[in-house]
Amino acid sequence: MKTFMIILSFCVCLLFASQARSQVRAVENGNKRYKPEPYVPSSEPLYETIVKLDSIYFDTYNTCKIDKMDSLTAEDLEFYHDRGGLMTSKKEYLESIKKNICGKVTRKLAKGSIEVYEIPGFGAVEEGYHSFHNLVENSESHFSKFIIIWKLKENKWQVARVVSLH
Repeated sequence: MKTFMIILSFCVCLLFASQARSQVRAVENGNKRYKPEPYVPSSEPLYETIVKLDSIYFDTYNTCKIDKMDSLTAEDLEFYHDRGGLMTSKKEYLESIKKNICGKVTRKLAKGSIEVYEIPGFGAVEEGYHSFHNLVENSESHFSKFIIIWKLKENKWQVARVVSLH
């Protein structure tokens, strides 16, 4: 009986060791969802600048201040939308917002979701999560990811690239 218990204990240990190796391989093979470490800005002043710019930009979006939005949007804008495709015309982008967004949709930022990364010699990347409230249908979307590439040119920040995912 004692020999049986020793063999059983050994088998259980082997089973756990095998399972642990399988889990490690699963992570290495991408079968487990990656969880990043908590975000810490590498530059607090840059982080605060981009968070403020995000607030200003989406205030223009929510209140239909198209002239202000125009000044914050780069001429060579590229807007990538996972449902609508690619838009490369700043003029069409602003017209689309005026036609489809103004008075109909507002954007809400997920508090604490913004991360900012410097792009030396160009600007910064902002990523975060937001949702949209459809005022016409009185509905709220789920939170979805966005990425904005901000260009700093002649001391002026502008939205240059946007990736909007749902």
